[in-house]
Amino acid sequence: MKGFTVAIVGAGIGREHLAAYVTLPDDFTVVTLCDKDTERAHEVIGSHGDIQVVSDFASVLQDPSVDVVDICLPPHLHKQAVIDALAADKHVVCEKPLVTSLSDADDIGRILSMSSRSLTPVFQYRYGPAMSQLRALMNQGLCGKPLVASVETHWHRDSDYYNNPWRGTWQGEQGGAVLGHAIHNHDLLCSVFGPVGQLSALTTTRVNDIETEDCASISLQMANGALASSSITLGAADDTSRLRFCFEKLTATSGTNPYAPADSQWRFQARGANDQKAVDDCVASVPDSPVGYIGLFTELAKKLRGLPHDCVNFEDGRRSLELVTAVYHASRTQRSVVLPLDESFDAYRSWQP
Repeated sequence: MKGFTVAIVGAGIGREHLAAYVTLPDDFTVVTLCDKDTERAHEVIGSHGDIQVVSDFASVLQDPSVDVVDICLPPHLHKQAVIDALAADKHVVCEKPLVTSLSDADDIGRILSMSSRSLTPVFQYRYGPAMSQLRALMNQGLCGKPLVASVETHWHRDSDYYNNPWRGTWQGEQGGAVLGHAIHNHDLLCSVFGPVGQLSALTTTRVNDIETEDCASISLQMANGALASSSITLGAADDTSRLRFCFEKLTATSGTNPYAPADSQWRFQARGANDQKAVDDCVASVPDSPVGYIGLFTELAKKLRGLPHDCVNFEDGRRSLELVTAVYHASRTQRSVVLPLDESFDAYRSWQP
């Protein structure tokens, strides 16, 4: 099958996207890297082949040879870039957060509903052996109903990280640790336990001299009745992500890999008299699966070819923003928030203070 051509817009996190695409030569060919800093773009390309460097986003949109526009820009630039790429009849991949309000998300949703192209928000943490194993256990009925989950996003970010002028500001980054760091683990939580039904939250700034929050504690009730807690800080000694899912029949506990939790060794422990051998046999039967961006782009290729896939969709991206909106509003008002949220919600047009 013919592969798809890609233009990456933004050479920051775009570096990691490029590294993933080049491992999938039958599916994708990166033809363009767009960045205002062309020197940095050339450095990112390195030995990755014949990739043109441009500084003008309009030239990407006007290129008829480009199938997919992969947006790796700062968050406040995402909305217009997504809209312009869809208008240019391109498939779109967009880094998190997709946009910076529920109102903006719904604007894009309406445009997407009238487009023949796809929009894929980036949630690469979903992909890797451990998540494939957990999904197999769920599909075989070896987990039972979800009970309780805990999520830790305990990372280290000091003043050097915030030397970039748009970081740590509401105008540039649009949010703090809840938006920029824990959003992936929250997506994992919802992809396993389902959507959030209600939450309460506390956020604060205790680590760095920045505008946005760098610590948070969130209590959640999922729509199915399960409970979950999320602990977030950028003041840890190192970078650690840890997830624990307690089901009726087993408990799944992750390793501590901060950026690819599904690539760490998880423990799947049967509860009580439930069959540990059946759990172990199921886990052992699951074939290895690609991790992170490679896993995401593997599923994207299936999606673009009209094949069965497990690719992130627009609704997943909106759901992540709904959770962010609810967390910030709950923290500021000291009231619990019931989800889902629509245009009648106070923070629908902006979660900023």
